[in-house]
Amino acid sequence: MRTVAITGTRNTGHRSLDDWADLFAKHLAPYADSHFYIGGAKGIDSLTLLWLAGNTSARITIVVPGRLDQQPAEARQAIVRTQDRIKDIVELKAAELRSPAYHERNRYMVDRSRLVIGFPHPDEPTSGTWQTINYAAGLGLPRLIVPV
Repeated sequence: MRTVAITGTRNTGHRSLDDWADLFAKHLAPYADSHFYIGGAKGIDSLTLLWLAGNTSARITIVVPGRLDQQPAEARQAIVRTQDRIKDIVELKAAELRSPAYHERNRYMVDRSRLVIGFPHPDEPTSGTWQTINYAAGLGLPRLIVPV
């Protein structure tokens, strides 16, 4: 089974839910039979979780840097709504939720994947999304980059 890590911006208010659904149908549907690793954050993480759970039979693993109860409300709500579709939730139990913990989460997902799909926001050239995409590039993994 193909494994795919999803990474992307937390800033998603500039598009409608219909726009996101169309974008995911175009770029995620071809991988619908894959195992997806998704961070448990708001934004792209929550949106892709909801779309994948509602539109595919993909296996889904959520990875959080600390504990699930530390995630933003929007992200926790998406996880609760889709809990019957989530195969695993991995809590990395970081002591502090700072950049190193999020980078560790991203590396965890990429290290278990054979493809990374990134949804970077053009106004965030030094984001965690790009850090994750660049980490995957350093490992020689294929990347699908969908600027949003």
